[in-house]
Amino acid sequence: MNNPKQRCIELSHGGGGVEMSALIRKLFFKHFSNDILLADEDAARLQFNGPVAFTTDSFTVAPRQFNGGNLGKIAVAGTVNDLAMAGAKPQYLSCAFIIEEGLTFAELELQVKSMAAELEKSGAKIVCGDTKVVPKGAADGLFINTSGVGECVAAPSWRQLQTGDAIIVSRDIGRHGACILASREGLELDSELASDCDTLWPAVKALLDAGIDAKAMRDATRGGLAAVLNEWAASRQLGIVVDEQSLPIDPAVQGLCELFGFEPAELANEGTFVLAVSPEQADEAVAILQQFQPRATLIGHVSADYSGKVVQNSPWGSKRYMELPKGELLPRIC
Repeated sequence: MNNPKQRCIELSHGGGGVEMSALIRKLFFKHFSNDILLADEDAARLQFNGPVAFTTDSFTVAPRQFNGGNLGKIAVAGTVNDLAMAGAKPQYLSCAFIIEEGLTFAELELQVKSMAAELEKSGAKIVCGDTKVVPKGAADGLFINTSGVGECVAAPSWRQLQTGDAIIVSRDIGRHGACILASREGLELDSELASDCDTLWPAVKALLDAGIDAKAMRDATRGGLAAVLNEWAASRQLGIVVDEQSLPIDPAVQGLCELFGFEPAELANEGTFVLAVSPEQADEAVAILQQFQPRATLIGHVSADYSGKVVQNSPWGSKRYMELPKGELLPRIC
């Protein structure tokens, strides 16, 4: 008798028949169970009490399993975080799986369980979805698309940035990109380096509940901190000045960057966001974020100088630009 853990997805699991029905009910309905999903209609019927935010993203990270997370976890956290950065309470997600023939049931269930666990952190629910199975060689095992909607409880935007506003990062930077790099290269580090992949809504909710006016928020994913700050500076035509010594960087991340010639500020994050608040609220905002991640730090401010540019002050009194990343640093990191 075959070990059930070695059973694999077949093309029939995407054919709309008995096999597909069993996959949906015994796996997806089991782990994502909620009244809206179990209604089993062609579309989920949702209710909202005001403005909503809507986002979508596709996830193809390689390797699918990495220290600190996996494809399933990042598929939920990534979409939930986009909603949180828009000041929206994550509520409902859709989920589409593109599965390559031959993927084991065991791995698929592992990814689905990770998604279910991550959903609990924000209270969001997967209420509709889709499954496609493609022939072996037509995809790299598994791709996941998630879309999300949530009620807006705040309205942060780069348009609200003003001279003097404080710039804060919610934790140390570059962890996800460095973790994926180390995994691909088979590097054994002196200290364990895990991805920062995580749901950000609890930290955002704590800020909003405390009355912090989040003028702008952005999760620092592809392109990292450098991409966020440069986009803000260019869009608002203001400068952003960063204290280089204040940038929170794990020694393992710094070491990998020196080895491969990367800048930590350009590496991707999956559980780190950038926040702009008035200078009067900066200390309180940092203190709240440090309840979730001790390395949350005030790193700089918005300036009337250096229009459209991000400038770093070095420990030696010199200045240099933090430039917008160019080219493809690490493909398929999310």
